[in-house]
Amino acid sequence: MKKDLHPSNYRLVVFKDMSNDYAFITQSCIDSKETIQWEDGNEYPLVKLEISHTSHPYYTGKMKLVDTAGRIDKFRNRYSKK
Repeated sequence: MKKDLHPSNYRLVVFKDMSNDYAFITQSCIDSKETIQWEDGNEYPLVKLEISHTSHPYYTGKMKLVDTAGRIDKFRNRYSKK
């Protein structure tokens, strides 16, 4: 294998699903400007997620409509006149 192929700056990082406030900690080398205090009292880098396994329809079995840009309302307003 090639040397120095993989990053060497792995550390504990908290990933937080913003749709349901579920958070988990794992090792990653992703950069983050935010930090959060974890349950053990230590501060870790924070990465915010829009969706995770706790909110994804495939894993939950529930269809959840996420409309952040108001596209559905725009569509209904545009075609409700006809």
